Amino acid sequence: MFIVQKNVATTERAPRKDHQATMKVLLLKDAKEDSCGQDPYIRELGFYGLEATLIPVLSFEFLSLSTFSEKLSHPEGYGGLIFTSPRAVEAVELCLEKDNKAEVWKDSLREKWNAKSVYVVGNATASLVNKIGLDTEGESCGNAEKLAEYICSRESPALPLLFPCGTVKGEVLPKMLKDKGIPMESIVVYQKIPHPGIQGNLNSYYAEQGTPASITFFSPSGLTYSLRHIQELSGDHIDQIKFAAIGPSTARALADRGLPVSCMAESPTPLALARGLQMALQPPATS
Repeated sequence: MFIVQKNVATTERAPRKDHQATMKVLLLKDAKEDSCGQDPYIRELGFYGLEATLIPVLSFEFLSLSTFSEKLSHPEGYGGLIFTSPRAVEAVELCLEKDNKAEVWKDSLREKWNAKSVYVVGNATASLVNKIGLDTEGESCGNAEKLAEYICSRESPALPLLFPCGTVKGEVLPKMLKDKGIPMESIVVYQKIPHPGIQGNLNSYYAEQGTPASITFFSPSGLTYSLRHIQELSGDHIDQIKFAAIGPSTARALADRGLPVSCMAESPTPLALARGLQMALQPPATS
């Protein structure tokens, strides 16, 4: 089923009383269970009176892993690492598994990379980087632009920073580093492709739930792959939907398509999105 899970009462924290009625919202993302066995976005939005459904819109293919693995084997050639997405970290894990490098990673490579700076965007990516044994910095930066500012505020490395990324990457970070004279070497290690179940899952959602009060897009690619289906299913009701974006690049992509951005989460976290949606979905004040 496309409905991964709905908000469930927990013993940790009582749902907020800000909303008397539960509003249905749609998040176009994969489910990621935390230590509580529930997607943190589902739980956090539930505390704000929002019943969220998750529908994945992206799948991923990994590329150039042999080349990337070779680069990971030579930390002496780099000033550090940059991770702006969980998929880039997954690419590291695949390299370690594919080339039987798990032991040498634990014995020496991990320590050598930890002697350098490992920059990340967001706590979710930082958590994955920590799991492969690397210490991180910059995780409080909510997007690539803020991370670039953070990197530029540090001492410039003599060696390039290794940046594993996707085929569609923002140009803000590379440009800012280049303008500051900070060397960087990017390598494409994954590409985004449409999730095969997008249309079927959206059809089922609209048939069972109707038009949602809000739809949140988590990336420009996710918007590209799903928007046509959403427009067809919503019809004349599309003007009633509050569109939300995670990050400025996704917000710009929405605006470029002529769609109003009712909410842009201040950071890529469940709490930031919950607060933003709460504000966007408040009924207009009556005089």
